[in-house]
Amino acid sequence: MALLGFWRRPLPADGAVREAILAWARAAAGLGADGVVKVNEIVCADPACPGMETILLLMPPGRPTRAVKITRPMAEVTEGDVVRALARD
Repeated sequence: MALLGFWRRPLPADGAVREAILAWARAAAGLGADGVVKVNEIVCADPACPGMETILLLMPPGRPTRAVKITRPMAEVTEGDVVRALARD
């Protein structure tokens, strides 16, 4: 994990990481071109959380939006993480 200064805060994931996660989520969820996927990285305020987590929002047309949490920063998310998160949701 990349670090910034003495605060030891993770650097935001770059565009290539975000695009990879979007592609993995779209494929794993079976969304066509008309479905929308959003990826965000947030700091979880719950003391039980690991700190940074990745949230996937899946918006298939005509169906409710799904929010799926991956408990790791975007820079550490793998395709397997996305597949497992979508399978358990």
